[in-house]
Amino acid sequence: MSTTIHLRQRKQTSKGKISLYLEYYKGTAKSQSGTIIPVREYEYLDLYLIDKPKTLIDRERNKEILDLAKSIKAKKELEIKNGEWGFKSGFKQSVKVMEYFKSIADQRKETAGTYMVWMGTAKHLDTYGKLISGRELTFADIDVKFCEGFKTHLITSARTLQKQEKLSSGTAGNYFIRFKACLKQAVKDGIIPNNPAAEITLPKTTEHKRAYLTLDELRVLAKTPCQSEVLKRAFLFSCLSGLRWSDIQKMVWSEVQTQGDGWRIVFKQQKTKELQYHDISQQARTFMGEQGMPDEKVFSGLYYSTTMLTALASWINSAGITKKITFHCGRHTYAVLQLDNGTDILTLSKMLGHAAITTTMVYSQIMDKKRITAANCIPSISL
Repeated sequence: MSTTIHLRQRKQTSKGKISLYLEYYKGTAKSQSGTIIPVREYEYLDLYLIDKPKTLIDRERNKEILDLAKSIKAKKELEIKNGEWGFKSGFKQSVKVMEYFKSIADQRKETAGTYMVWMGTAKHLDTYGKLISGRELTFADIDVKFCEGFKTHLITSARTLQKQEKLSSGTAGNYFIRFKACLKQAVKDGIIPNNPAAEITLPKTTEHKRAYLTLDELRVLAKTPCQSEVLKRAFLFSCLSGLRWSDIQKMVWSEVQTQGDGWRIVFKQQKTKELQYHDISQQARTFMGEQGMPDEKVFSGLYYSTTMLTALASWINSAGITKKITFHCGRHTYAVLQLDNGTDILTLSKMLGHAAITTTMVYSQIMDKKRITAANCIPSISL
């Protein structure tokens, strides 16, 4: 009789965890007393589920652990099958990592920003791989130790391409997320038996100060020439509408509608894929230019590139603004200006298209006139 494998669970009451293990059933045998007994062997996987998960994070972690255990079980079953039939492993661990990674990245080209993150990950993965192995990576090189090392490399050693600065914690985290996603897909494609990065936590993200423009700075910037007219219009439009680069760059005229005496943009957010009805001011509408054909892009010629990034930095500098301003700071500027002019946090959350109001609350920390007033309400103690 062939060996069968079962994935079992054993609750550890004292630790509040559930241990996962494999049971190998090898048929039956006769005991010394002549009775028939089952023949079983056990292999503990050193993987644990959280007993009675209470949060979404705990449930997601349990799902990842269970998926990993199932992958290990599938690998063991394949090894037994290969051993019985004389076949070699069905996994393709000689596949070159960078070729596969870039093929996955190419599937994300519909969003320029997302694609750039994938390609940034590829650059750092290639650098680290050659540093460790001295040659082109294959999936046979990727184990838990490699994954931990790549995470450390992103946090401590990796540098930005343009300014050779240390990666921010958020960027390092985004790159490692793409790396884990690639390995997860490789499991689905039958290249590797399990994801060695599944249990590795993401780099810790530290909250950083959100840069934005004041109304006076925005006025100066509007009067300052920019070498890319479409970039200037798009950025000022972002400051007055709060829309992201990804939504502005892909916007077509069929999404722009009149709403009473004003204007409304009806579109599907690139980030959340949710349909949004976004009202904009007449002032914001002026930066969109003349109405075009329904399928024509509103900001034709706007694309993500080093040239655009350089033009934005040069324009900001020419206006005498010393803050580190990215295109996304237009969205921050819009949020702060709305709060500064009396918009309540719930309305702002809807205007920004946030799924949770807690995301919007960050801006209330930046601009909260009531707190400033409260801080100065205590009368003087000088006698």
